Amino acid sequence: MASIYDFKATSIDGKPIALKNFRGKVLLIVNTASKCGFTPQFEGLEALHEKYSGEGLTILGFPSNQFGAQDPGTNEEIGAFCTKNYGVSFPMMEKIDVNGSNAAPLYQWLTKEKPGLLGMTAIKWNFTKFLVGRDGKVLKRYAPLDTPASMTRDIEKALKSA
Repeated sequence: MASIYDFKATSIDGKPIALKNFRGKVLLIVNTASKCGFTPQFEGLEALHEKYSGEGLTILGFPSNQFGAQDPGTNEEIGAFCTKNYGVSFPMMEKIDVNGSNAAPLYQWLTKEKPGLLGMTAIKWNFTKFLVGRDGKVLKRYAPLDTPASMTRDIEKALKSA
């Protein structure tokens, strides 16, 4: 797979989505959880969505229950939680695995494209983020501690790229 556009995902309400539909957009891909210390980052992610979606940013949230069982709910429960508590209006996908033999192919690719510290490909925790440029290539990987606001400069730079 050469770019993100070669992958498919399923929305939180069960609809298939070809990522090629986001061609030409800047993507911020985040593995999320509803019961994590980082869960308040949904607020910052929504703020980025509101500020930059008109310029071509799309945030895609992928719930995962792999870290401390911090997203045990159904897709329906997770979607309702995100909307009710954080006003999330960016696309949320169905719950997936991001590590291990059952990891979603998208996450297998993302982690190979942009390994973490010391070349580690595994996702360490909830709210690891990947910034993907308009060309479908991964620009940067962010740790869970990196707040959405701290990514503003990189997002603005990616949005200005042709």
